Amino acid sequence: MSAITGWVDWSRDLTRERGTVLAMAATTALRGPDGEGVWTGPRVALGHRRLAVFDPEGGKQPVALEHDGHTVAVAAHSGSILNHEELRGTLSRRGHRFRSGGDTETLLHAYLEWGTGCAQRLEGTFAGVVWDARREELFLVRDRLGVEPLVYYPTATGLVFGSEAKAVLAHPLVPAEVDAEGLREIFTYSGTPHVTPYRGMRRLRAGHHLVAGRDGTRLTRYWGVDAAEHTDDLDTTVDTVRGLLEESIERNLRTDAPVGSLLSGGLDSSGVVGLADRELRKSGRRIRTFTVDFARHAENFQATDTRQSPDAPYAADVVRHLDTDHTGVVLDPAELSDEVARWQVLRAKDCPTPLGDMNTSLYLLARAVGERDTKVVLTGEAADSLFHGVAWNRDPVESRMDTFPWVARGVVRDDAKGLGCGLFDESLLKDLAPLDYAAQRYRESVAEAPHLPGTPDEERHMRELCWVHLTNFMENQNGHTERLFKAVGLEVRMPYCDHRLVQYAYNLPWAMQNFDGREKSLLRAAVRHVLPRSVVERRKTPYPVTLDPGYEQALRNEMHALLDDPQAPVLPLLDVAAVRRTLKDPEGLNRWARRANVELPLQLNTWLRRYGIRLVL
Repeated sequence: MSAITGWVDWSRDLTRERGTVLAMAATTALRGPDGEGVWTGPRVALGHRRLAVFDPEGGKQPVALEHDGHTVAVAAHSGSILNHEELRGTLSRRGHRFRSGGDTETLLHAYLEWGTGCAQRLEGTFAGVVWDARREELFLVRDRLGVEPLVYYPTATGLVFGSEAKAVLAHPLVPAEVDAEGLREIFTYSGTPHVTPYRGMRRLRAGHHLVAGRDGTRLTRYWGVDAAEHTDDLDTTVDTVRGLLEESIERNLRTDAPVGSLLSGGLDSSGVVGLADRELRKSGRRIRTFTVDFARHAENFQATDTRQSPDAPYAADVVRHLDTDHTGVVLDPAELSDEVARWQVLRAKDCPTPLGDMNTSLYLLARAVGERDTKVVLTGEAADSLFHGVAWNRDPVESRMDTFPWVARGVVRDDAKGLGCGLFDESLLKDLAPLDYAAQRYRESVAEAPHLPGTPDEERHMRELCWVHLTNFMENQNGHTERLFKAVGLEVRMPYCDHRLVQYAYNLPWAMQNFDGREKSLLRAAVRHVLPRSVVERRKTPYPVTLDPGYEQALRNEMHALLDDPQAPVLPLLDVAAVRRTLKDPEGLNRWARRANVELPLQLNTWLRRYGIRLVL
């Protein structure tokens, strides 16, 4: 179930606004290629685009419950409620009757039984809406880890919401405006949980629900990790991590649609593949796996301290070890620089990022997966956040700079003023002060991190790093993967985002997380029994980027064209002399930070122009 949108208003009759909500829902058509639904009432209008992963024939949305000719409640959602069958059993015993096998009807009846307390009973990755016609209240809820997106915009007399910003921007009362805070978010990748780049538009935070009524809105946190004493010994801890991950994967394999898994050859995705394959073999099935690589990557690859080896040989080891049903996707640099593909990426994410070809290659991989009759895809997202897999967490300087460590890495290694900010005008950067902004957001985030009294300083610090990754970093990364796969009609599921596993991992002592002196010690021990030794022993490697000179030349050509366009909306924001120096520099753009400095202005220019954005600085 792929995209929701809607509008509640206390001053007008929304039964006449079907066309408005249809237009909003149409912006998310790629997320939901299997159907469209609209429901309108005097105070509310709901829209839905469907990706059928449960009950393909009968699970249409929105779902309304009528009694004596009157509407009691209406519900719609995106994502999947993975425990909906168990909830149905409980609700059926309490007298509820179901007409379909879809999980949306389960959401509706769960709300009618438990009210807003239903949020604590829902499991999976979802963003849902229920209109309670009895109380004339709108209920919005987002999953515990924020895998499914949900944004909203308060109006003078109501509220507009949607799975994506583009759906909300399609409403006539919502202006496409970006202020200084929005640019700061983009320039720092801060991932502030409630902030979007758009002025006045907010994200519903992970693990929260919102109720909108005539008297205003109420925002409530229904779930968050808690500090707890860890009393298990090492062997028990490894067994518990393994068991929680196995249970999560079993739940995430529940679907009425074909399922596969991404495979990079790293520990995170390989662990998911190995455990998912064991589960599927119980019913005589094999796991489908998908790997991305670049043409001529082996010849162009240059080892660095963060990328010591290409992925392909390790992914091949996993495929041989497990005998998976495998598809390798090889991308040419021309595909990565294709204008249509780059626009589709920007359109999927609704804002520019410094990730460049990592965005485009993941989108093209998603498109290829969809062509293999697959609708649900497992990924290894969030393992780095739980088990301190990222290198900057282990760096004694980058991890202690009183800012997000991914920002600190850019400062230490590249003297960066932000992420991808190197070519913007100095006066603009002085006014925005992106590094000060990131530091402030970091302090706000760590102030929320739960701790037990008397926690030693080192332990406290490592849990704060875990916290900012589970909140701020994952808000960005979840959106990165979820949006790009939904843009081709695929649902992403992230087994490491199971709330029970997250709660357990957050409280793991650092000495235990690091028991063998390597990153992700516990995860390595938990999944080594299903993986080849080469992968178990491999050092952490980030998502790959192309090193082909053809892609670098395409970026140069695009930036030259931008400089030659006096109407380019980003031009007044740039330090043109710095741009020209970079384009002439013989060192090239293959170093990630230098490339990001070109990628971000190019994306920003397209975004400002095609979204018709007005900057309010």
